[in-house]
Amino acid sequence: MLEPSFFERVYVIVRQIPHGKVTSYGAIAKALGTARSARMVGWAMNASHHLEDVPAHRVVNRKGLLTGKLHFDGTNLMQQLLENEGIVVKNNQIVNFEACFWEPPLTQE
Repeated sequence: MLEPSFFERVYVIVRQIPHGKVTSYGAIAKALGTARSARMVGWAMNASHHLEDVPAHRVVNRKGLLTGKLHFDGTNLMQQLLENEGIVVKNNQIVNFEACFWEPPLTQE
């Protein structure tokens, strides 16, 4: 049986992010046991837009900035999706980021 690709492993975690919560590229990388691959997690998010079941809008940078917003259709779609889940965004940054943050569980490899 083939091992899942790095991108697929990222998507498994992203699908677990609860409604109304966010996580960071780095937290996902750490959960996968590849703490230095946050940028690669970002590439996976950029490639996920054709996958309707991957809530990419819930992945932000380590400071709560909507750094991936340019990869969504429409100027403020990422922000709108987060606000629809009750997350407050001001100046492209999540307000009260710590309260909204979800720490992914470490994966078992």
